[in-house]
Amino acid sequence: MLSRKQKLFIYKLFSLFSVVRGYNILIIVIAQYLAARYILAQGRTFSEIIFDIHFFALILASAVAIAAGYIINNFYDAEKDLINRPKKSMLDRLVSQQTKLSVYFTLNLISVIIASFISIQAVIFFSAYIFGIWFYSHKLKKIPLIGNLTSAVLAITPFFVVFIYYRNLNSVIFVHATFLFLLILIREFIKDLENLKGDLAQNYQTIPVLYGEKTSKAIITFAASIAVLVTIYLISMYDTGYMLYYFYGSSILLISSVFILYRATTKSHYLLLHNILKFVIVSGVFSIPLLNIDVILDKITTVL
Repeated sequence: MLSRKQKLFIYKLFSLFSVVRGYNILIIVIAQYLAARYILAQGRTFSEIIFDIHFFALILASAVAIAAGYIINNFYDAEKDLINRPKKSMLDRLVSQQTKLSVYFTLNLISVIIASFISIQAVIFFSAYIFGIWFYSHKLKKIPLIGNLTSAVLAITPFFVVFIYYRNLNSVIFVHATFLFLLILIREFIKDLENLKGDLAQNYQTIPVLYGEKTSKAIITFAASIAVLVTIYLISMYDTGYMLYYFYGSSILLISSVFILYRATTKSHYLLLHNILKFVIVSGVFSIPLLNIDVILDKITTVL
């Protein structure tokens, strides 16, 4: 049997895992490796990519910086989350604010140290990225539209550094990145509607707070329309392999979400839309290998 002290320690570990959103970081890491293998470095094998020490350091520095970013974001949103997410907030509060700050600074230091083993450019990049996350959490998050745009840019930045590492900046990559950016941006707009009560209480100047839910819904509809047009362009202009079925499905879900959006009146409705967008983003990550399904089929054939 575990003692009370041991149980409390385990609960605090779960609390810290909740704060840093370890599951999100895992998805990002998987996405970076899949993007490297099937989009950015198609001439390399998985083993070459996985055992590339510099690339591993880049991924690790990104993961640690993102974890620190979630902590500082949680730190500034503690009061708002107590209103919007009371159950999760109670779990997060098992770790004190002082401990969160200590872990935040430690993780940022670790990220920069890891980056120093890559290059001075990597140190500058991650230092700027860390500052950008802090500035967003401290100031920009409360500014309508600017906060949403900044959040979406910071979310795709870890993929940008992978593009730079492999020196692959083909136009198709920017189209894929634009689609991902729009999905994340739409999710951020929906989160503003979902968190309206807490934002009002804490005086966050979001679009729904300043201009109302109708304006916010119109902006989401516009962003969703652009995202659908991007998928049409992507399928028409580039070879997307079997991933085209993902783009068809994501377009159907985006259009369906708009219809749901205009019927949405409660937090549970917005939470449903949030989860739909999250599903589209996560399923997109695991659909990346479909861009080059022949590689997978050849390996399966070889094994058999």
